[in-house]
Amino acid sequence: MFALPEEHQAIREAVRAVCADKVAPHAADVDESGVFPEAAYDALRAADFHAPHVPEQYGGAGADALATCLVIEEVARVCAASSLIPGVNKLGTLPLLLAGSEALKQRYLPPVASGESMFSYCLSEPESGSDSVSMRSRAVRDGDDWVLSGTKRWITNAGVSDFYTVLAVTDPDAGAKGISAFVVEKVDEGVSFGAPERKLGIKGSPTREVYLDAVRLPGDRIIGEPGTGFRTAMQTLDHTRVTIAAQAVGIAQGALDYALGYVQERRQFGKAIAEFQGLQFMIADMGMKIEAARQLTYAAAGRSERVAPDLTFFGAAAKAFASDMAMAVTTDAVQLLGGYGYTRDYPVERMMRDAKITQIYEGTNQVQRIVMARQLLAGVQSRL
Repeated sequence: MFALPEEHQAIREAVRAVCADKVAPHAADVDESGVFPEAAYDALRAADFHAPHVPEQYGGAGADALATCLVIEEVARVCAASSLIPGVNKLGTLPLLLAGSEALKQRYLPPVASGESMFSYCLSEPESGSDSVSMRSRAVRDGDDWVLSGTKRWITNAGVSDFYTVLAVTDPDAGAKGISAFVVEKVDEGVSFGAPERKLGIKGSPTREVYLDAVRLPGDRIIGEPGTGFRTAMQTLDHTRVTIAAQAVGIAQGALDYALGYVQERRQFGKAIAEFQGLQFMIADMGMKIEAARQLTYAAAGRSERVAPDLTFFGAAAKAFASDMAMAVTTDAVQLLGGYGYTRDYPVERMMRDAKITQIYEGTNQVQRIVMARQLLAGVQSRL
């Protein structure tokens, strides 16, 4: 086990205090209503936890990858939907940080850092999910401008975010090297949104289609050079899959925390059910799995921070392992509560529903295993 440095432990404690006071009390209502968690956003923004990864030179807190994971983990511990505020702000802005011009960074990062705006990421489409290279959205040059047309699906916080990183084909004959990335603004003419998806979990984070109807962008809105968008998108996911792992760890920890309290209070056959060995074995396995996932996630965060050559493997491994763990642990938490766990009067059923998406978005866990296998076969994994 590796202990957190004091500064990172202080961040955890600060986020936990904000979440206990300002986020957790609204989590059930957010899930029931399916409304964006404004109270959580206000609280995170006031504490500078809404987009902690933005560098200081753009007005941000300049948090490293581990600190950002700690923020997401602690928010997800009480409300998974709210944890997508810092998570998706990082996902949307990371392409700019990786490949954007200084002018783009100066224009779009300060509003995110201040909490004035949010940033989403548009990769998936109705006909291209895991197979991103087959996307149909097009961006065509028109003088100095680009004209974008297409539909993006499963876009987190769509309609709430002011800015969007959009991937589109600029050279249909070049495959992955014919895809470019652009910044699109919510107010650009031709941008509109579909109805919110009716989801199993993370209901307070709106998921909508984004429609691009001949959206005209000035030439300086491209992120990097034409044809480099797909590479930037994949590099982005290497980093942000670690944040999904952190979200999964947080959801699982929240479920275990609640179950531990319950089994010590619930009495059957004249004693607390925590005294039954069968339940103790379940609890032990839950705690063991969470800690294993947490350590792998933190190891991946370290590699994200230093852009290690084995980041791709560790990002995929952390995301797959932690999300599979979260689904198992939250399901066991429901089991520990028995019939009560199956009702909306208790939070573990919400946590079980929320956990499921972590196995799916930012690449399904089947895709993560393909990524890991390719890395292993290429000899990229660290030699310990």
